[in-house]
Amino acid sequence: MVTADTIKRGFKNGINTLIELSKILIPVYIGVKILSISGLLNILAKFFEPVMSLLGLPGEASLVLILGYFLGNYAGLGALAAIDLTPVQITTVAIMLSIAHNLITESALVKKLGVSVGASIAVRVSFSILMGFLHYRIYG
Repeated sequence: MVTADTIKRGFKNGINTLIELSKILIPVYIGVKILSISGLLNILAKFFEPVMSLLGLPGEASLVLILGYFLGNYAGLGALAAIDLTPVQITTVAIMLSIAHNLITESALVKKLGVSVGASIAVRVSFSILMGFLHYRIYG
């Protein structure tokens, strides 16, 4: 049975989660906007555009993938919110980041398990790119 105490605890937990996520999402969003306004995002986008076009993504999406791959999905989401993508492009990025994300932190865990860190990263990123490519070819 749902009691007033259950609702209060749920509300408090929800607010705490919102605060924790905001600590990541808001600074990343602002950082991406600053990169965009300064023109640096444009330079980054042009550099990665040839590779990103194979995935049906604009060059700007490279920043989303880089942040997601190395810092985690929430950093990727913060960057994703700052750029304009179609629903298919958002899904492509989501698929890719669900496969390979937070590689720095997870590499420490992989190492403790006795698995090759380099091989783990290579497999995850390669599979991520392959699935992004296939999603684009099927739905893009």
